[in-house]
Amino acid sequence: MRKLALILCICLGINFCFASEELSKQATAFYSDNNFDKTMELLLQISENERSAQDWLLLGNLLDEKGEKEQALFMYQKALNADSKYYKAYYNIANIYLEQSKYNMAVDNYNKAIKINKTNPYLYYNLSCAYLKQGRNKDAKAALIKAVTLKNDIPEIHYNMAYVYRKLNNPKLAQIYLDNYNKLISNN
Repeated sequence: MRKLALILCICLGINFCFASEELSKQATAFYSDNNFDKTMELLLQISENERSAQDWLLLGNLLDEKGEKEQALFMYQKALNADSKYYKAYYNIANIYLEQSKYNMAVDNYNKAIKINKTNPYLYYNLSCAYLKQGRNKDAKAALIKAVTLKNDIPEIHYNMAYVYRKLNNPKLAQIYLDNYNKLISNN
């Protein structure tokens, strides 16, 4: 009898796990379709201890969209508790800190994200924005060089490179990047 009860518990636990995974997949699909109410409804059906880092991140994104920044930060921290190598949570935390003019905290979290994912140009781009807000133009330039090296067809990177080179009194390079920006914009 005990063996049967144990087998039932194991099977039910597996079913709960599969149910959570299915709810998570559905929530992600609804999120991709901008159906945020349904996304929230599905994510809240998953027990907290079964939520993945992605689930917590989506909850944070939904709260962030509603302007509930502190609750979003809490959800992003929960994502990191679920997976400490989930760079997207650090990135979103940094974005909130950048919006809140907490530049040191933004820089710290962008750098944590970069340690995990060194190939995402947007991490370096946003890091450069935080550096610019701090007046750290040389650091901003270094981050932008890394971003443009990773992906050279993002117009905003070229625009910010032009801005940085203008701030660093290098009008020739500023003009080159401004021309690149204009070409990229006109090609789109």
